[in-house]
This record gives sequence, C-alpha cells and structure tokens, in this order.
Amino acid sequence: MITTDDSHHLGKLADSNSYWDPINIDGEDPRELLDQLRLMVLIRCAEERIGEGFGKGVIRCPCHLVIGQEVPAVGLASRIQKGDKVFGAHRSHAHYLALGGDLRKLLAEVLGRDTGCSKGMGGSMHLIALEQGLYGTVPIVGATIPIAAGAALAAKLDKSDSVVVSFLGDGATEEGVFHETLNFASNFQLPVVFVIENNLFASHLHMSLRQPFDSTCRFAQAHGVSWQRVDGNDLVAMKRASSLAVCQARAGAGPQLIEAVTYRWRGHVGDREDQDVGVARKEGLESWKKRDPIQRLALALETSGRLDEGMLQDMRKKSQTVVAEAWEQARLDPFPAAEALLDRVYFK
Repeated sequence: MITTDDSHHLGKLADSNSYWDPINIDGEDPRELLDQLRLMVLIRCAEERIGEGFGKGVIRCPCHLVIGQEVPAVGLASRIQKGDKVFGAHRSHAHYLALGGDLRKLLAEVLGRDTGCSKGMGGSMHLIALEQGLYGTVPIVGATIPIAAGAALAAKLDKSDSVVVSFLGDGATEEGVFHETLNFASNFQLPVVFVIENNLFASHLHMSLRQPFDSTCRFAQAHGVSWQRVDGNDLVAMKRASSLAVCQARAGAGPQLIEAVTYRWRGHVGDREDQDVGVARKEGLESWKKRDPIQRLALALETSGRLDEGMLQDMRKKSQTVVAEAWEQARLDPFPAAEALLDRVYFK
C-alpha cells in the first residue's frame, strides 16, 4: 500500500489490527522475492543473536534492534546502484546487512573486536561499509541527515547521476536539523531520498504524546518535497515506493521522502520486549506481530506456490547456522591493541 493523499494522518496504517493479510506480490519476480525473504530472515537471526549477546552481557555497547521492521532497509537497498551513498542512524544493523555489509564484521564490531567494520571502536551505532555504499551511521539523533544533503550537493555539483539516501526515525523529525535540511534540499533540488522509518515511538514515547499528527509526510509537503507513505511491513510496496523515489531523484526531480510505517518488537535499546528504557511497554505488541513483514511475504509466496513451510524453516535454520558460525569466529577475534585508542579515536 502506497498513499500520497493526506499528509497528516496515517489512518489504518497506525492501527495494529490492520494489514495482517499476505501482501500482494502480483507482477513481482518470485526469485527476487525469495532472495529478499532470505535476507530478511538473515537480518532477523543476526538481530536475535545480538539481542541474546546483549542480554547475557557479552555485548557491552548499547544495541538498538530492528526486529519487526526489516522491510525498509531491504526494500530500499534493492534500488541502490554503485556510486550511490547511504547514511543510517542509531538503528542501522539492517541497513548495513541489506546493502551487503559483512556479517562477521558487524558481529565483531558489536563485540568490540579489532576485525569489526569500525575496527572495534564504534560498536553497534557506528557502522560503515564504503564498498557497499554505506557511508556511516551515528548515535546522535538526526546527525547524518545534513551530511546526506551535503553528499547530494556534491553529487549535483559533480554532475553525476548518484543518489543519496538518508535513513532516519520518526523521532528525528523533531530535530531542527531535519527541517533545515529539507528546506536546503528542496531549495537546491538535491538528489536525496529521506526514508523515515516511522515505528510510532521515540524511545518509550508514542507519537500521540509528541506530535499533533501521526504522519511525518506533512513536513515534506511544507517544504515542497515529493512524498509517499507506505506500509513499512510490505516489501513489495516499499520496493515500488523506493523505485519511484530513487528514479525521480536520479532524474533531477529533487528530493524525495518515503514514510515507511512499521513497528519495532524490542524496546528502544536492548533485547527486552516488555520494557522500553526502563518503562513497561504499551499494549499492542502482539497485534503488531501479526503484521510481521517476514510472515506476510512468506504467506504470499506460499499462496503463489513458490514457498512452503518447510522451505521457510530451512531458510531460518541456514541463517541461524551462518549467524552462529560468524558469531563464534567474531568472539575469537582479538580486541584492538591499547595504542589504537590514540591511533583511531584521537587525531595526532
């Protein structure tokens, strides 16, 4: 489902009792969908392993898990080409893996190992995979938004056909730099796509406690930025919205915004489902789980005769094995040497 009508209200997309049915995959390449299903399963298995490690105290850095909202990363990544640049935020494990980041390097990074993608100095929220197009993620809310606009300005001045993507959460729309960047990008017609993963919560506060309206598309409309709202748990809808947005930005039509309405199953930080930054989580999680993006895609493929329950279980077992092997390898990797603190963190 993609909408471009009411920029203020999410409607049924905010109702946890809606959109439980299999998604519509008519006209899609089933082989591509199966590959993307495998990728989403791998991301979830990796996140579950990270959550387990965090819960046991093996992982010491804060971890913001993406379980339940794997679609925006996978759907958008399928439309990225070489030369494009992607910037993430603090909840970006899925962005890293969807773009082709190395699983072992991710696990090594959250474990603080020298072999991590940031050489063990960044942890869960400082991820980078330049070869795959991920140019960085940071914990400061909204911090990569203007950097993405700067990269888009450089692409325009270089007269390249590169597109820049900025992933952010609904909480980041409450930062002044978000609005300043939308204004700047619109004024200079920059080739940047803003993807807002609206999971309705910033930390433990629901959207209704923070903003007068539940849709963030109104900010795009205010700045003259083209926008789409999509069911962020529907892979096909996300792919189609991403295709349109990326193509428009690449063709010189200026900045684009996609609001992907989704829901995270774990708390803001950590592995707990029952707590969110020390506060008991609101009711509704079990209903949202029925909008599981993996299950909805799997059911659609099953209905079309391309998948059965045995195949889905096999995907999960294989992913669990791959994750377990990468985890054990990462745990055996060395920690950074003491002198790395000066060599990698401080500039001499």
